[in-house]
Amino acid sequence: MSTLFISDLHLQDSQPGIQQWLLAFLSGAASQAETLYILGDLFEYWIGDDAVSPLAAEIAVETSRLVAGGVDCYFIHGNRDFLLGEDYAARAGLRILPEETVIDLYGRPTLLLHGDTLCTDDVEYQAFRRQARDPAWQAAVLGQPVEERVRMAQAARAASMKHTGSAAMEIMDVNQEAVRSAFRGHGVHRMIHGHTHRPAFHRHELEDGTIGERIVLADWHDGGSYLEVTAEGARAINL
Repeated sequence: MSTLFISDLHLQDSQPGIQQWLLAFLSGAASQAETLYILGDLFEYWIGDDAVSPLAAEIAVETSRLVAGGVDCYFIHGNRDFLLGEDYAARAGLRILPEETVIDLYGRPTLLLHGDTLCTDDVEYQAFRRQARDPAWQAAVLGQPVEERVRMAQAARAASMKHTGSAAMEIMDVNQEAVRSAFRGHGVHRMIHGHTHRPAFHRHELEDGTIGERIVLADWHDGGSYLEVTAEGARAINL
């Protein structure tokens, strides 16, 4: 059996190709797996479980079908879909995990996270992240009319694109001390995350002289991709 990981699909109506890649993945490789983990940014933005788009409704049908077929499916919030709630999760058959979760992956403790918490050099984003995770802030946003939430999401996307385009590339990537701190804090030697859109297998020398493995998932901008982990090892696979 295998465990699969995906992240950073950024599903939206203007990118129908990504939706088709995901549907093919769910009915194909994912249906043969033991477990699927979605490590954030499944959707380009999420304005509340009370405003589910037709696209999101279709995805919920397919993921719930996957779960009904015996595949466990877990979700960790990303920086775009952090408002996705338990109502949609139940509809989609997803189980929402804490934003930093350690699992036993074929006998090897592994930290799972979206990855944005590792990008501590991006001070502007981290300030927004602290605000956006505040329950009072979220309640205030979700209390707005749907039309206003759509406007807010569009404004946030535009601001994010402007920030990404003007910030230095190294600021957008992980901070090495934050990575070592995550390894140390969770007592693991492997982590899997997305967010940076820089897929790779990294090796980090830790304070105790051991090596930590950090696997970065690919985004789906130019094609679908997933990580397959078995008892024999891990490999990235393009659809």
